[in-house]
Amino acid sequence: MTRFSEESHPITTSESSLEESQRETDLSPQNEALEIDSVDAQGPEQQAQEELQIFQDKYMRLAAEFENYKRRAQRDQSDSIRYANESLLKKILPTLDNLERAIKSGTDAGASGALIEGVELTHKQFLETVTKLGVRQVTSTGADFDPNIHQAVAQVESETAAPNTVVEEFQKGYFLHDRILRPAMVTVAKEKSDQTAPISTQDTVEEGGIQA
Repeated sequence: MTRFSEESHPITTSESSLEESQRETDLSPQNEALEIDSVDAQGPEQQAQEELQIFQDKYMRLAAEFENYKRRAQRDQSDSIRYANESLLKKILPTLDNLERAIKSGTDAGASGALIEGVELTHKQFLETVTKLGVRQVTSTGADFDPNIHQAVAQVESETAAPNTVVEEFQKGYFLHDRILRPAMVTVAKEKSDQTAPISTQDTVEEGGIQA
């Protein structure tokens, strides 16, 4: 009986292949769902990485700009303190000039020694005070003319000084630290012009005449 049953219902190759195909068909939707979930998971992660990079770049730029702003603010504050007396010192300089003129005039006029000494002492103390505030004189006589610190009021021909050299100072100039407070008024040397006109051959002939 058992043998007859097995022979009556043999399992063919086609039936086995059909069952395997059915199992693969049943599993394929699950595989597709897993792949879709994987793609969806990678998309937001990549987008988040890109957004993070953008925010990091913005942060670095803002940090650099803020650092530059701090440096500018510190420099401006330092300059404001360093040159706070600039306007006042400019107004004081004419008084310093007048003291120097008084000393020169008194010396030329033969004034008494006590008076001259008193004015000189006042001038010295005045100069020491402004020097402590950062004021110093501009080098002029004998130096090359510099339009940044010198103001030329005249040019003169000179046989001893090189062209573009300061030969005389009319009014002293001053710095406040490394900034020009007042330019020096000076006279500048220039090349000596040759005023001897060349004598042409025609002029020589006309003056001497033609000799036969």
